[in-house]
Amino acid sequence: MSKRQEIRQRRLRERTRNRILVILLVAAGALLIAFAFIRPMVLKTQATASATQAPVISVTPKAINAQVDGLHLGDPNAPVKIDVYEDFRCSACKLYTQNYESQIIQTYVETGKAYYTFHSFIVIDGNDGTEASYQSANAAMCAADQGRFWDYHDTLFANQVTESASLFTDERLVLMAQNLNLNMTAFNQCFQAKQFAPDIQNDISQARSLNLTFTPSILVDGTLIQSFDQLSPVIDATLAGK
Repeated sequence: MSKRQEIRQRRLRERTRNRILVILLVAAGALLIAFAFIRPMVLKTQATASATQAPVISVTPKAINAQVDGLHLGDPNAPVKIDVYEDFRCSACKLYTQNYESQIIQTYVETGKAYYTFHSFIVIDGNDGTEASYQSANAAMCAADQGRFWDYHDTLFANQVTESASLFTDERLVLMAQNLNLNMTAFNQCFQAKQFAPDIQNDISQARSLNLTFTPSILVDGTLIQSFDQLSPVIDATLAGK
């Protein structure tokens, strides 16, 4: 073989090797891109499966030393009115409920100083395209029909490990009702028929008419509280002005 042929063969081998290297690099890049897209989906699927299989947390009903009337607590003639708009999947709502609400009820509602009302404000469903928040409110209203709204309210927040819709499937919402020993025939009929849909929609319409945009939105005599730490001072100031 001549010198020229050797050079030509060497260059051909180099070009072939370079093409193979480029193909391998492109394939590796494609695999990395595919992995980047698929991995979040796999993790989400695993998280959903894990949440769905997680046991439903039961709560011990807490004593409320005030008049209980559905979604209302306390004396309707109390000098101060507290209205709370919440989404049961809202993590900030859970924070408020577990760290502030009981103190507010004990200090102001049970002492006759304030009348406390819960309102459903569905916001998270709009973010993920599910009905989990709505169905949670639907279930809570059906529990309220049996005089157990506040027990079911506490159960929902206890089970809100994350804001994932998978924690509030219809099956899990029914199981929560069973754990509270509700009349399941009545509950299921109410839940499936969405018996209190007009009430939930009325709460949502009220929230929008008040230009509320987040949950929890807490109003003291119509004044929107900007932070949880302001709640007691605002209630005290309102009482002082009565």
